[in-house]
Amino acid sequence: MEGLYLVLGEGLSEEANRLAQGLARALLRNPPPGLLEAVPAYATLYLEYDPRKLSRRALLGLLKALPPVGEGEGRVVEVPMRYDGEDLLEVASRTGLPVDGVKKRHQAPLYRVYALGFTPGFPFLAPVDPALRLPRRPHPRPRVPAHSVAMAGAQTGIYPLPSPGGWHLLGTALVAVYDPHRERPFLLGPGDRVRFVEGEGTPPPEPAPLELLPEAPPLPALRVEEPGLLDLLVDGGRFLAGHLGLARSGPLDRYSASLANRLVGNPEGAPLLEFAYKGPVLTALRDLVAAFAGYGFVALLEGEEVLPGQSFLWRKGKVLRFLPKGKGVRAYLAVAGGFQARPFLGSVSPDLRGRVGRPLRSGEVLGVGEVRPVRPGRAFPLRPLPEPFRVRLRPGPDFRGEALRAFLAGSFRVARADRMGVELLGLEVPGGEGLSKATPLGGVQVPPSGRPLILLADKGSLGGYALPVRVAAEDLWLLGQAWPGAEIWFTWPDNRENHHIKLPWPL
Repeated sequence: MEGLYLVLGEGLSEEANRLAQGLARALLRNPPPGLLEAVPAYATLYLEYDPRKLSRRALLGLLKALPPVGEGEGRVVEVPMRYDGEDLLEVASRTGLPVDGVKKRHQAPLYRVYALGFTPGFPFLAPVDPALRLPRRPHPRPRVPAHSVAMAGAQTGIYPLPSPGGWHLLGTALVAVYDPHRERPFLLGPGDRVRFVEGEGTPPPEPAPLELLPEAPPLPALRVEEPGLLDLLVDGGRFLAGHLGLARSGPLDRYSASLANRLVGNPEGAPLLEFAYKGPVLTALRDLVAAFAGYGFVALLEGEEVLPGQSFLWRKGKVLRFLPKGKGVRAYLAVAGGFQARPFLGSVSPDLRGRVGRPLRSGEVLGVGEVRPVRPGRAFPLRPLPEPFRVRLRPGPDFRGEALRAFLAGSFRVARADRMGVELLGLEVPGGEGLSKATPLGGVQVPPSGRPLILLADKGSLGGYALPVRVAAEDLWLLGQAWPGAEIWFTWPDNRENHHIKLPWPL
């Protein structure tokens, strides 16, 4: 996995944004093999690709030969809202305006939708009246309510669903800008124009999760007797959907997931079960060949231990349970033929923030996609899980030598770890903010508070905090096994590790 940022202009340039959106549309209309994402923002286009299938040279050559696809005439959409946000009085105080003045200035512009991102359907709208512009909060809130209308710098937007966020909350939208159950899930698209109008009423309810598991699978395979803490059916992930704000999803520890599928003869990316911290209790409904791989668990089949890294015969009626044991927090269960689920935009993986899919429930039945004769007994050794973690860094789009020096100066501790990211405690790292742009998988986001957050599979697709470095793609699997309190040391390739790599700046 490699990434490339195209900078097509500066700041709030409608011309640059039209070019970024047009190039993205042209690429996504007929994506070349190996293209993983094309995510436009204000004046940038982020392209993520598999260099084994698509070289950087070939990608750049394709871009030069590709005429941008025009966006057509955007719609004008009025969004009614209540001005009841918890930051409204603070915004008035900091800008020196009365509350009514804040409302009038926020409603006056006809905003352009520059991008969708961060979460599914979140519209990035600009420009905000200069008299209202305030920097983001020093550190994002852990949870912003659904339908919140917020503002940061020259941008305003609407949070479609509950999520973390560092913008200033002005009020609540009275229409849903995203609902995966609708025939058209996204109310707004790039190039549309939006005007806010003050209104009264009740905001719409949050959408229920979109079901991806069939109610009665044709080939029932196992029953969930007791769910674990977070049991998810995942495949390789949802690619080429970041421009809509959808998460990549897929397995957090791709190494262990790939190994589990290999053990039962499945192709890489076949649907399998991911569980974390506390595993499920499952009963086989037919004879299965299964395998589990990962860390932090012991598997017991009718009380007898099943070793990770090898396939085994799981007879009909037998109970398999997973108990926490050892270091690590996440493991994967694969069965020959893969599990069955309905895809949404190309993937059966859930997007929990986007209300696509959900964790498994007690009594639920999972089916296999196909019955395949596979012999058990295949085995591969698992890599040892290092402690402390040592993770290699690469330059990010906002590289700063001072930030790199802070990352290399000492160890960090994991304050929080989930599918969205790993939040770190340690030496304060120089951070900052700017106009929102695409966030690469493994990017290390540093807000003005100086507390880094490593972005993982369920991250937002756009963000405005500084991204001075990113984690090397080959080390991302380790972060899927990080637990609160774990120690992480960051490293940088130097002449002792890679004699052909030279640092482009003094350390």
